Amino acid sequence: MSTDIRITDSHCHLDFPDFDGERDAIVARARAAGVHRMVTICTRLRQEPQVRAIAETYPEVFYAAGTHPMSAADEPMATVDELVALAAHPKFVGIGESGLDYHYTAESAGVQKQSLRIHIAAARETGLPLIIHARAADEDMAGILTEEYRNGPYACVMHCFSSGAGLARAALDLGFYLSMSGIAAFPKSQELRDIFAAAPVDRILVETDAPYLAPPPHRGKRNEPAYTAHTAQKGAEVFGMGWPEFAAQTEANFERLFTRTVA
Repeated sequence: MSTDIRITDSHCHLDFPDFDGERDAIVARARAAGVHRMVTICTRLRQEPQVRAIAETYPEVFYAAGTHPMSAADEPMATVDELVALAAHPKFVGIGESGLDYHYTAESAGVQKQSLRIHIAAARETGLPLIIHARAADEDMAGILTEEYRNGPYACVMHCFSSGAGLARAALDLGFYLSMSGIAAFPKSQELRDIFAAAPVDRILVETDAPYLAPPPHRGKRNEPAYTAHTAQKGAEVFGMGWPEFAAQTEANFERLFTRTVA
């Protein structure tokens, strides 16, 4: 794997305790693997100061913040003003992750929808991309994203996309992006790879969602940003592209969406 090719881990969680005491080494290994930029995601707004501090420590790291849908019922409801205020920080590059998760937390669907609409409004007001988590909620997710887009456009990435073709089409029709995680590299994920292959390659990002979902050959172990390279190489295969060409394409895609990361 050539380390003169640069890629971006568009979604990781460097504040999670899985990385305590190792962040210098984690960032160094990412850099050595050609992952020259990372976006670390705050999932509970009360933890934003810790996440911000990580972004301030490492030049390669940017951050986003929001209320994860699985935490929406347990955390104070975010406000648009609160999210807009956080966006004043120069390394704050996105709103979220927010979204809908009916796999584990269907009982809080109403609260999740309310939280999602607040995050969409903040993305619209700031002009920063919305970062969406969607699981087992394809119909509601497509409906809310489309309805809210009619109320005013906004930018969005479907992080760690592993939903169905219908939601992929709905998101792409709105001009949104799909992000490939390690799931897309799992042997049994051919149906998901087919969904990605049908998407425009200029709408694809890559990520780890570290510490979760490590791609082969690290599956079952703790994930980390350096492993973005494995998912990106699988992405090159999916799109029938050379590794340097696919890496350059995803870099251009990322910078088009996450404009604040461009020097």
